[in-house]
Amino acid sequence: MEALPELYSIFQGEVATVTDYGAFIKIPGCRRQGLVHRTHMSSCRVDKPSEIVDVGDKVWVKLIGKEMKDDKVKLSLSMKVVNQGTGRDLDPNNVSLDQDERKKRTFRDYTSQKITLEAVLNTVCKKCGCKGHFAKECFVQPGGTKYSLIPEEEEEVAAAGCEREKKPNVAEESSRKRKKVK
Repeated sequence: MEALPELYSIFQGEVATVTDYGAFIKIPGCRRQGLVHRTHMSSCRVDKPSEIVDVGDKVWVKLIGKEMKDDKVKLSLSMKVVNQGTGRDLDPNNVSLDQDERKKRTFRDYTSQKITLEAVLNTVCKKCGCKGHFAKECFVQPGGTKYSLIPEEEEEVAAAGCEREKKPNVAEESSRKRKKVK
């Protein structure tokens, strides 16, 4: 097996081929090539890698990834973290590479998952024997809490009209009670 450069090492390679998605660079000292994806060619957006490099150009690259896939080693290279004039590492702590990786991560969509509340009272109903509620809130027995559907909009408007009529009556009754008490 050939000796590959160490991860995050910098070397000068020759451009072997240029594609729509990047450029393949010959690695010195071995027969392998590594890919510089167009997102790693420059800190600016690159639409056509052929505008940046040509076949035969010498470029400084940094080895940013080794991946084994189907008994083949895939090497990822970056030009944007290396000064192309001097070969100096512009990202010695690999901070920008970590930021690029975080941008690529996909976030899971949790909106379609049901939310279940598991807050249950630590009680047993004396009427029905079920856990989680008191006898006065039991909906199984007569006189317990009743649950109904939410009324339609037309019903709500009619109910609101009825409540307006009742409210003055309630206020009048409370004022009468006050008068009796005094």
